[in-house]
Amino acid sequence: MQGVSRYALVALVAFLAALAALWVGRAVLVHRPPHDGRLHAFVHEKLDLDARQTRQIELLEARFSKRRERLDADLRDANAELADAMSSEHGYGPAVERAVDRSHMAMGELQKATLSHVFAMRAVLRPDQARRFDKAVVDALTEPPQD
Repeated sequence: MQGVSRYALVALVAFLAALAALWVGRAVLVHRPPHDGRLHAFVHEKLDLDARQTRQIELLEARFSKRRERLDADLRDANAELADAMSSEHGYGPAVERAVDRSHMAMGELQKATLSHVFAMRAVLRPDQARRFDKAVVDALTEPPQD
């Protein structure tokens, strides 16, 4: 009976480690700035875009949406790899370290693509619109996190 208790304890610890890995992956590593939609709404609702600007920005948004889907999938895969590594190693071992590095690379690629998209949208704007856009971007990046 003591052997069964030991296996049950090991199973429970493994289950809790897997839950912790999922929590880390979802709550910490997949942090997506909550301002993405707000910035796009600002561009469309507050900058008085003309028809040409609207078309150009909609095209940029469509392209970025496809790219973002791929990058989000890469990040989900990296976080799944991290969850697996944490579940199997139960500590900060070589597989966890490799998975963390992969996750950081995926996050970095997503951030770079997002910044490229922001600058591409800015390039479509008139100088007066760009000044307002810049302020909205700074505000979004420096606003305290919302719980």
